[in-house]
Amino acid sequence: MKINWFVRNILLAIGIIAALIIITFGSLNLITRHNKELKVPDFTNMSLEDAHNLADKHNVRLEVTDSVFVKRLGRGYVYAQNPVAYSENNNSKVKKGRRILITINAINPQMVEMPSLVGFSLRQAYTELTSRGLTLGSLIYVEDIATNNVLEQRYQGKTIAPNTLIESESEIDLLLGLNPEDSQTYIPHLTGYTYQVAKDYIIDNSLNVGLVRFDETVTSYSDSLDAVVYSQSPAFSEEVPFVCGTKVSIYLTKDQSKLAIKPE
Repeated sequence: MKINWFVRNILLAIGIIAALIIITFGSLNLITRHNKELKVPDFTNMSLEDAHNLADKHNVRLEVTDSVFVKRLGRGYVYAQNPVAYSENNNSKVKKGRRILITINAINPQMVEMPSLVGFSLRQAYTELTSRGLTLGSLIYVEDIATNNVLEQRYQGKTIAPNTLIESESEIDLLLGLNPEDSQTYIPHLTGYTYQVAKDYIIDNSLNVGLVRFDETVTSYSDSLDAVVYSQSPAFSEEVPFVCGTKVSIYLTKDQSKLAIKPE
């Protein structure tokens, strides 16, 4: 009998201790939200006001840590974030109250000096514009003795003098010479390349970038940087010549399965 009483007390004590452990850990989990993580929202391409409103809804905090200047992005909009947003390919989660570090597009654009390009070759002019943070716009050809010799530099349809201050990433059009005996070029193969690489090939072949169309898989500026060409018009050709300055349209996607599909 005494043994049974002793065993019962031991079992009772074990049960009480187990119950206390369960209650204690349950309370800690509730208080600390152990393993309760939130999916990181996508703040890119949002104004700061909209980004802060979204952060409040998801119980996270935003902190601006840097700024860049991207002409194609709204002033003061979110350019990048860390951690990145949750997606099918990225299981990005944080705890409640966690800071999300963001980089915004500068409100005041950077100003740069316009270089002197007259007398340069097209390739030299393109390199110089890129190094200055400017963008090459249209190639305008006129009859001249030397093909691809820069005759004039233009900004917003007017001649722009060297050393003029303009916003970085501004588009500069070039008036180029075209010798009738050296006026033909070929369409390069662009499938699988990003927009910037495709543009480089187009310009390197004395052609103009025509229509640029992103499909439904591209929903943000960062997506547009990763997207690749899945179709082009005119098509790649090493046999059929085209006149310098011809426009080449490109269609881009993030869906690799579309690389062999032509747009409608």
